[in-house]
Amino acid sequence: MRQLPLAMRLEAAPGFSNFTIGANAAAVASLRARPLAPTPIYLWSATGAGKSHLLQALARDLAENGERVGAVSPASALPWEWDEGWSALLIDDCHALDADHQHAAFAFFVEAQTHGVPVIAAGRLPPVDLPLRDDLRTRLGWGLVFQIEPPVEEDVRATLRREADRRGLFLSDDVMSYLMTRLARDLGSLMGLLDRLDEFALERQRAITVPLVREMLSDPEAAKP
Repeated sequence: MRQLPLAMRLEAAPGFSNFTIGANAAAVASLRARPLAPTPIYLWSATGAGKSHLLQALARDLAENGERVGAVSPASALPWEWDEGWSALLIDDCHALDADHQHAAFAFFVEAQTHGVPVIAAGRLPPVDLPLRDDLRTRLGWGLVFQIEPPVEEDVRATLRREADRRGLFLSDDVMSYLMTRLARDLGSLMGLLDRLDEFALERQRAITVPLVREMLSDPEAAKP
């Protein structure tokens, strides 16, 4: 008989403490500087390197210090309304802004500059390659620009091990090697897989082994992200 997983699970909210810094020390230092730089900060990378994690970590850090943050993305419903109480403006997934969201983002950028509010943005492409209107693309690129480098294999293994330990899971070397050699290595994908593996093992009341991982990946429902 399968055991249903608990509805409430302990999740590690994105923070600076659980971000694998690797080659991104300069970017992290800029985001942790207080006060934030008055010039814009733009983070870019392929999917899964951690740029959205860093934006969320910054928002969390500022909120924990009593500051209010504006955070928008292509998924944010229009119209956007500026809040004069914001101490920072975060714009995620800049590469996916459509024409209407670009208009809104540009207006917010102007408001932020007028009020001296730092702008921190992220996307999958460097500013020069963003498919955006010229005035917005130029503003995103005139400040500090950092390419977020994905962690090397050693760091990925260490991060997975740390997250598994936090959940009370044991990942053997065989399981770790299987995950690293046969599946996507970006941390976003691997953390999502660990979520599903945690639930799958709990449902079946079995230890996490290579056969269990294979079984989960062959189950069309369990394998869904």
